Amino acid sequence: MTIRTDLPHAIAETEDMSIPMADGTRLSARVWMPVDAETRPVPAVLEYIPYRKRDGTTPRDEMMHPYVAGHGYACIRVDMRGNGDSQGLMADEYTRQEMDDAEAVIGWLAAQPWCNGSVGMMGKSWGGFNCLQAAFNGPPALKAVISVCSTTDRFADDIHFKGGCLLGENFGWGAVMLSYSSRPADPLLRNDWRGDWLARLNAEPWLAPVWARHQARDAYWAHGSVCEDWTRMTVPAMIWGGWADNYMNTVGLLAEHAPGPVKGVIGPWVHQYPHTAVPGPQVGFLQCAIRWWDRWLKGIDNGAEDDPALRAYILHSEPPDASAKHRAGHWVAEAAWPSARGTPMVVHLDAPGVSHPRTPVGYLRTEETQKAFAVDIATPQHLGMHTGEFFPMGLNAEMPGDQAGDDALSVCFDMAPLAADFQLLGQAELRLSLSSDRPLGFVVARLCDVGPDGASVRICHGMLNLCHRDGMDRPAPMVPGQAMDVAFKLDLTGYRLKAGHRLRLALSNSYWPFVWPSPEAGSLTLTGGSLTLPAHRGADAPEWTPPPAEHARPFAHRVIRPGKTRRFIEEDLIAGTRALVVEDDLGDTENLGHGLISGETMSERWEIAPDDPLSAKALHSWEQRLSRGGWSVRTRVEAEMTGTLSHLRLKAHLRAWEGETLVFERSWDEEVERSFV
Repeated sequence: MTIRTDLPHAIAETEDMSIPMADGTRLSARVWMPVDAETRPVPAVLEYIPYRKRDGTTPRDEMMHPYVAGHGYACIRVDMRGNGDSQGLMADEYTRQEMDDAEAVIGWLAAQPWCNGSVGMMGKSWGGFNCLQAAFNGPPALKAVISVCSTTDRFADDIHFKGGCLLGENFGWGAVMLSYSSRPADPLLRNDWRGDWLARLNAEPWLAPVWARHQARDAYWAHGSVCEDWTRMTVPAMIWGGWADNYMNTVGLLAEHAPGPVKGVIGPWVHQYPHTAVPGPQVGFLQCAIRWWDRWLKGIDNGAEDDPALRAYILHSEPPDASAKHRAGHWVAEAAWPSARGTPMVVHLDAPGVSHPRTPVGYLRTEETQKAFAVDIATPQHLGMHTGEFFPMGLNAEMPGDQAGDDALSVCFDMAPLAADFQLLGQAELRLSLSSDRPLGFVVARLCDVGPDGASVRICHGMLNLCHRDGMDRPAPMVPGQAMDVAFKLDLTGYRLKAGHRLRLALSNSYWPFVWPSPEAGSLTLTGGSLTLPAHRGADAPEWTPPPAEHARPFAHRVIRPGKTRRFIEEDLIAGTRALVVEDDLGDTENLGHGLISGETMSERWEIAPDDPLSAKALHSWEQRLSRGGWSVRTRVEAEMTGTLSHLRLKAHLRAWEGETLVFERSWDEEVERSFV
């Protein structure tokens, strides 16, 4: 990776620029722009997120925004209302107020003397969501967006629900945001920081139960989901995703459905910007971004609109590695999406054979069998502990590990060993004929690459809450014993299986802690099914050579106390419980530019008994630390989730200290009725 200091334009930085909103609230921005922008106006590029420009995202901000600014842009990094150094209060994610503020910021930027009137918007995750939602709303000055790791459907494909299944991350993210937004503004920028901080703390929402109550795709989730009306997605959009993340579907969906210019790129990466993300190879994301901005914000005829609709890194068979630094593969480029080189391949679930370790209970065959079979899917509750995070961030064993252990607990159907390499690009679709002995339940499908040694790599997964068999907006409990046919898609994938390997379909009705368990350990009776695979005829040679990764100079800092991370699975031999435990201490770091010292420590415990879904318990704690000289503040969040047959219970406790004095304390204890989960 190259650090660039020889940028075309000398830049000036404004540490804290105030942007007024209509109600008098002022948002805080950090701004980089060419030194002569006042006399030679430039386009503006906005990143708008709640993650604190003063400390939270400083390391990545200083590598990206000065680089882009040095190529002739004003880069504006804005803290959302109620976060970081901005005024106001935050009530929820993606609210109407949040979107109104975004549009106001875009309009304000376009009117500044140093801006030529054209505004672009970029962001990852929350910021990527905001890019798409702003494009959907269509403020006049917004000319293009670059969205990384985002979604088009807040119910179907986000951290709350997937396939109608309640995700464990719904609770986890609620705890994260309670912690993240509990920190005050920097006293160097806000003389009123203490009063503002106490107002924030008193207004803090405990959002996990709010989200959990919406167990169908209702108006709450439709708001902010750009798939509600594809015709409105006309703003040119570059969309990036990673196979190790869980937001890869967005790239294909926008490339297929949005009428405006859309170019998608999917690499091997986790939930990070592609010039720094693992697994490698990293790519020159910033050069690609500047090419996009040059075309749509400066009007330079560089042919960006003629680039392939989708460029994807096809992963090659390798042994499983939950902390992979690099993945073997090659780039393909699709002129249109869906790919003209794709050929759907239908395989059928065949009658089960004799179950044995490393041997499937059934087979995937290209010819349809007439043999009837019935196999029960009643998997233990701890299945899934090698699934990895919803959005892994790095190399701390956060990606999927060897699936062989979970495969052994699942109902598996295997292809015969492949005679030649077999490539996939697209979304597989699974059709199942089954019945349930309980009114509530779900099914999870994993596609795996099984090597000759039995090691199993997860290619992709998908899931369906069976209450949503007729649609995400029309859930209904199942009738026990009643046969039904269901269909759902697995996540978008690009993968090449090596000759001699086997393709495996693994089915389960548990997936802890990725999916919160059903209230009863039910059983599904499977009587047939088929799997449509997105076979792909891509070339062996790379069809795209990305530019090498570059960035600006990293931020100046001093590590006061180094961090340490542990991730392990624990088995209690007396109680019989299993637990996934994550301990992540990020240490403490001083920003040498303004002297702020920041630190963070978290722990997660996901515990369950193999035979009892009601034993499921999640315990999370987060501590945030800020200090400078004799000033220091600290917040601590402790959260817990459990369940009964009829309700979910979500508790949280927030405390805040100034120095050693406790200045705030509040508890929440919420119950959510289990209507469909």
